[in-house]
Amino acid sequence: MKTIVVCSGGLDSVTLAHKVAAENQLLGLVSFLYGQRHTKEIDFAAQCADRFGVQHFKIDISHLGTLLSGSALTDAVEVPEGHYAEETMKLTVVPNRNAIMLAIAYGIAAARGVEAVATAVHGGDHFIYPDCRPGFIAAFQAMQDLALEGLAQIKLYTPFVSSSKADIVTVGNCLAVPFERTWSCYKGGETHCGRCGTCVERIEAFALAGVVDPTEYMDNIYWREAVARAKTGGVA
Repeated sequence: MKTIVVCSGGLDSVTLAHKVAAENQLLGLVSFLYGQRHTKEIDFAAQCADRFGVQHFKIDISHLGTLLSGSALTDAVEVPEGHYAEETMKLTVVPNRNAIMLAIAYGIAAARGVEAVATAVHGGDHFIYPDCRPGFIAAFQAMQDLALEGLAQIKLYTPFVSSSKADIVTVGNCLAVPFERTWSCYKGGETHCGRCGTCVERIEAFALAGVVDPTEYMDNIYWREAVARAKTGGVA
């Protein structure tokens, strides 16, 4: 299938781009400036597009992002530290983000004769992000089938929707994904902080997958405490 990938520049979406390139016809990557705290990850998406020699669509919806206030990713709210299973991680939810981005990606796909839009939502996101769950994926596909009826038939490709982050690391390792050329940290410093939810999840995923993590972290010990606390319902 001729496919475009919604790619943030993070581990999941870059791995997905490599998977699509290996199995289908990768036509381009789509990244969004939505008013996020930092745009460092977009550079890594651009590097991925360059590796495959495909177009990188960088869509600026930052003015819209200013209206999606209250999230630690788009507003002056401190980024919570810990595991995604903790209640505080709800501060990282950006309302309707995936629905907005996917609708735009579908428009691009329909205009360019693309057969599939791929996004790297995965099982580890289900707890905190409603627009990463299987129910949302099925409903969005049904909505787009109606929105483009008679114009285009485009598949929403989500191969990781029932997979864990560790599963994605395993797939990426098999595909020789340069993990060091991906960015996860919500804080956007010189190196990954090792303490925000996505850093904790990233370190844990490499450990569970038994794959060497090439990422440099400011704190590569805290994640064990965060995982233990999440497993005991918040008591370390």
